[in-house]
Amino acid sequence: MQNQLDRLLAAYCSPTLAGIKPASLVSCDRALYPDLPQRLAQYRAAFVSRDLHFEIVCACKGRFLLMVYHKAQLEHRLADASVQRVLRRFGYPAGQPLAEQLKMLKRRIALSDGFPHEIGLFLGYPIEDVVGFIRYRGRGCKLSGYWKVYGDAEAASRLFARLSRVCHAVTRRVEQGETLLEVFAAA
Repeated sequence: MQNQLDRLLAAYCSPTLAGIKPASLVSCDRALYPDLPQRLAQYRAAFVSRDLHFEIVCACKGRFLLMVYHKAQLEHRLADASVQRVLRRFGYPAGQPLAEQLKMLKRRIALSDGFPHEIGLFLGYPIEDVVGFIRYRGRGCKLSGYWKVYGDAEAASRLFARLSRVCHAVTRRVEQGETLLEVFAAA
């Protein structure tokens, strides 16, 4: 039987698994994945050598919100002075270890009706796009794709195409029977 979780992760997290983005986020329906916390142990063990982490950032009533991240890339991203300035505005402990930053993100998700918009910084979105989204409340963007673009639309368009190619290629391989570990072990 096809591993549905592999298919879900292939569709939404391939750019992170491939090392293109520092983190990806995917919503997992609790009815379909009631044992997700236990199943993640297998993924953690399988991808530990690639410095990839699988962490539930919200265990909401009907879903789990799973963040897949490349630890070193995410630490590097969050260490950027511009990113730290934005995160500080939302109460993040700038300069603290990644675990503390993620703890604050989880707290902000739990207290938010939607998503705390600074989550885009964790996901590797350009800072000008995250700040633009916050400033303009999601309106007036130049381009909309994987995120709303307020900065360099041409560069974002190229990146969107690259992200789509990776997601489609990995999804196709998983649908043909390969596991994510097999796909990325060969990468």
